[in-house]
Amino acid sequence: MSRHWQSSAGELAAAIARREVSSREVVQSHLDRINTVNPKLNAAVEVLRNQALTAADAADRALESGTATGPLHGVPVSVKCNIDMKGLASTWGVAALADAPAVADAPVVERIRAAGAIPIVRTNCPDFAMRVHTDSSLHGLTRNPWSYEHTAGGSSGGEGSAIASGMSPLGLGNDIGGSLRNPASACGIASIKPSAGRVPDASGPPFEDRPLAWQWMAVQGPMARTVADVRLGLQAIMGAHPRDPLATDAPFDGPPTAHPRVAVVPAPPGGDCAAAAQQAVRRAADALADAGYEVVETVPPRYEEVVDTWRRLLAGDYAALKDDMAPMMGDAGRRFFEAFFAGTPPLADTAAMTALLMQRDGLARAWSEFMAEYPLVLGPTWTELPFEHGADAIDDKAVEKTLTLLRPVMPANLLGLPSACVPAARDGDTGLPIGVLLTGRRFREDECLAAAEAVEKLRATATPIDPAW
Repeated sequence: MSRHWQSSAGELAAAIARREVSSREVVQSHLDRINTVNPKLNAAVEVLRNQALTAADAADRALESGTATGPLHGVPVSVKCNIDMKGLASTWGVAALADAPAVADAPVVERIRAAGAIPIVRTNCPDFAMRVHTDSSLHGLTRNPWSYEHTAGGSSGGEGSAIASGMSPLGLGNDIGGSLRNPASACGIASIKPSAGRVPDASGPPFEDRPLAWQWMAVQGPMARTVADVRLGLQAIMGAHPRDPLATDAPFDGPPTAHPRVAVVPAPPGGDCAAAAQQAVRRAADALADAGYEVVETVPPRYEEVVDTWRRLLAGDYAALKDDMAPMMGDAGRRFFEAFFAGTPPLADTAAMTALLMQRDGLARAWSEFMAEYPLVLGPTWTELPFEHGADAIDDKAVEKTLTLLRPVMPANLLGLPSACVPAARDGDTGLPIGVLLTGRRFREDECLAAAEAVEKLRATATPIDPAW
């Protein structure tokens, strides 16, 4: 079997463009890799073998004819199963949606195809993407390639596991509560939650008209094994689109700032933080200091209030959908979903929603003023190591513990900020990867990714890997 599955998306695009390797060879290599490792991981839930090989042959013919090509020409990519692909069901991990094919590609799929990429596989997510552990009542449990017993994260856990194990070099996921960053951290790869409005978001039923929390806090974005590929993927999918009235054509590179000042938060307020997570943050801070950044341990304003506001906004908004969604979910997914509402009661009335949105505005202003002095915030992705399968949904107490450990991801969602995840360490006892976050000012993904590349030089993980059992 060829080893093209070990290469990055950028490396594959360059080799295909130089005609050192055909797109068919690259796609076939990844299809073979899926056959080898997916039976152990269950990250891929729909393999698009025939469509992918047909597209690869067309890509090779285009090169032979001298047709202009895109930056990802002939490169295989993976797509989360809640992102629309024309003619395929966007299952959202539940059986009720398994037989409803999408009538059009989502804008991000349309864009990634336009860049020349070839979708080869759909990846798993938990029921309605409403859990940070990927165990779908329709598709089953996805395993972390680093550990048989530990979560791959969620909700884009299928993407995290697939990319880390070499099934795909680059993938598409989404994030309303860390869902691009949770699995990146757990699986030892990189990702970015883009700024609100950076990447277009649109889908067909049942979520064609997005709830308020989704409009403000959810984003589509890329995941990959290298920060360079994350940047490549983001630039391919970003920009205004007629199906998303909130997406914009903001430039990728902002005004130059040499090594912005970094606020370092090893132990975020609001709960405990494992020593291993704190050590990873300090290790990343040292890498940034070595690269010329000024790093200062300080906490952004009203941190716990930001976390609480994220929870109340999501609960207040999704309360209107709860009775429709819960019956379609499996037992564990429904238990997590309902316990979230039990711990975060819905808002009482429209006056409470208005007060909450006013509070959000004040928090955004406070962070904006803070980030004028500290344009980047470095912290852990999770304050604990990845948990064992199912530990997040045992009971209400377990759900609360899970929400507490992922609190570092929430500010970027509430405030619409970009937030990159990059591996910074591995736990000495379990060998599990530990990712850190670099959160920046709105539309300054360039600063987040530049800093993430400085941390990436630590070489904390080496992917792709074979499943570790």
